[in-house]
Amino acid sequence: MKDKVVIDRDQVWQVIDSQRTALADLLDDLSDDEWRQPSLCAGWTVRDVAAHLTLQQLGLTDVIPMLARWRGSMDRTIQDAARRRATALSTGQLIAGIRGMVGSRRRNLGVTHLEPLIDILVHGQDIAIPLGRRHDMPPAAAAVAADRVLSMRWPPPAPATRKVTGFRLTATDTPWSAGEGPEVHAPMAALLLVCTGRLAALPQLSGDGAADLTARLSR
Repeated sequence: MKDKVVIDRDQVWQVIDSQRTALADLLDDLSDDEWRQPSLCAGWTVRDVAAHLTLQQLGLTDVIPMLARWRGSMDRTIQDAARRRATALSTGQLIAGIRGMVGSRRRNLGVTHLEPLIDILVHGQDIAIPLGRRHDMPPAAAAVAADRVLSMRWPPPAPATRKVTGFRLTATDTPWSAGEGPEVHAPMAALLLVCTGRLAALPQLSGDGAADLTARLSR
């Protein structure tokens, strides 16, 4: 059984815009050392993640050159593109790139409006959490993003998405739940991060299934 939160397409884009603006403001405040710090994405620095977020409006003419540098998987190819952009652009250009997408509803080839929502919500935390920075995530938007993550078949879901199967995830700050099994409770932002494999959110879990889910995700 699932309790769902519904927001319409216009509201999704409004959240994307507000998150892009807030993240650009956060990035404006970072020191050079903070830009070099590891993010929550294994092998990605804060700078790499910021560069990746500037690649959210690619059309066919942009995708073809990226695929020409195929690195054996889509994940490695995307990481290569982000690292090359992180090297090529200045800090100011990366921030301007994120801020410049505010108000645009263009999205990458082959994805819905929900993928940019997932990206900005999760990657914003990939940057903020390891730096000890606050970057609030709206619970309703996180719930919509989590529904998309858990139902996604393309792009292929992350391994963590499969690992949460067999647990009932319930948000403590918005009327959302998904799955069947031992109960796991957490703020909605933490549940979205767990569903996308961010282990930094595990300490926020509670409930009868929390220990087993933590062990499963940590293996």
